[in-house]
Amino acid sequence: MSQVRLRFAPSPTGFLHVGGARTALFNWLLARKQNGKFILRIEDTDVARSTQQSVDAILEGMTWLGLDWDEGPFYQSDNFPLYKEYVQKLLDAGKAYKCYCSAEELEAKREKALQEGGKPKYDGTCRNLPPAEDGRPYVVRFKAPQEGSTSWNDLIKGRISFENAELDDLIIQRTDGTPTYNFVVVIDDATMGITTVIRGDDHVNNTPRQILLYEALEVPVPAFAHVPMILGADKARLSKRHGATSVMAYRDMGFLPEALVNYLVRLGWSCGDEEIFSLDDLIQKFSIENVGRSAGVFNTEKLLWLNAHYIKNGDVKRLAGLLVPFMKERGVDPEKGPELSAVVKTLLERAKTMLELADGALFYYQEELAYDEKGVAKFFNADTAGLLTLLVDKLSGVERLDAPSIEAVFKEICEEKGIKLGQIGPAVRLALSGSTASPGIYEMIEVLGLDETRTRIQRAIKQLVG
Repeated sequence: MSQVRLRFAPSPTGFLHVGGARTALFNWLLARKQNGKFILRIEDTDVARSTQQSVDAILEGMTWLGLDWDEGPFYQSDNFPLYKEYVQKLLDAGKAYKCYCSAEELEAKREKALQEGGKPKYDGTCRNLPPAEDGRPYVVRFKAPQEGSTSWNDLIKGRISFENAELDDLIIQRTDGTPTYNFVVVIDDATMGITTVIRGDDHVNNTPRQILLYEALEVPVPAFAHVPMILGADKARLSKRHGATSVMAYRDMGFLPEALVNYLVRLGWSCGDEEIFSLDDLIQKFSIENVGRSAGVFNTEKLLWLNAHYIKNGDVKRLAGLLVPFMKERGVDPEKGPELSAVVKTLLERAKTMLELADGALFYYQEELAYDEKGVAKFFNADTAGLLTLLVDKLSGVERLDAPSIEAVFKEICEEKGIKLGQIGPAVRLALSGSTASPGIYEMIEVLGLDETRTRIQRAIKQLVG
């Protein structure tokens, strides 16, 4: 059995969007599962719209998601001589022809066909004309069969068939000599030995034309799998008006790559009732047969739920490393203060995104805190100030300042003063974080350390009680 070869072939005319990322992911997973090859090809034949910035954004997005490629990136713009060679092969074999119809003539034919209730397809005026050498501009058209049908067994959608009479003679080379999309895709896939093509179902109408080209060139036809589109909540195709569609925009909004990968693969593929998958899990369990035929609806709340799961269960040191740029965006140098990984550990239960994690970590690095006014009025007074002073004194006598030892000090004070934790805890939170909602008190004190805890409590008493 020959090796499976799959490809992802984006156009570098913008960022890597979530639909493209899911297509890349499905190709990558199938290649990894079947010990095949995953090839990255940049389809940059649209020279006017293709940019290096877009290429960089695509590569950055795939790298961030963890989708490494085995071959490439290859660039279509490097292959123009090859495409011309194949155009000439079809011309020499009588399977393509030069069409001299002007744009005005083609538009007139189109309007006439529409008026007569027909399809606006090319009428074959130049199909059987002998080639002219009079210098007139021309395009090259593929001489498609006009009878019979073109069919394939789609790995997702099942049997699909098109009547050849409905297909027109495809332009494969423009008047300026540049090749067209449907033609170069076939040449690239054939010369790269692509065995399976997984792509969006907006390409279904291209497939019969491409199959006919494969057959005319007498090269193997790959298997096709057309993945349904991703829709917004309004069931329209996902676009900017629904919110972010760029993969890297989700990174900047604080999503983890593993959460986005997990979400995208489940947006169309299922494996029983399981929801949480690592990349290794997916490689083992993924199958193209379990990709559904219905469009997936993008649900940000579900993505947030997954992201919160991966933060809560994430490696603290890795999360701390990922958090650094978010902290610096907020004007904080995490080198100047408590160890960031220790800070992160206290925040995992509450944060849904890295942005929330960064916002939650800010108070640890701030010298001046903005105290919650309602909390101060409710919980901070001369009595609680006295309790806080006692707390500092007792903490100073602790040999090892860790959460269990700190908890023991709080219990000792509560028993000694005949109070409940609720009569001291909120005031401690306010003094240390400025808020009544913070990480666990014991863990917070452990991270801040004795000196900083003492400084913050004394400052709060001075500012809030006098």
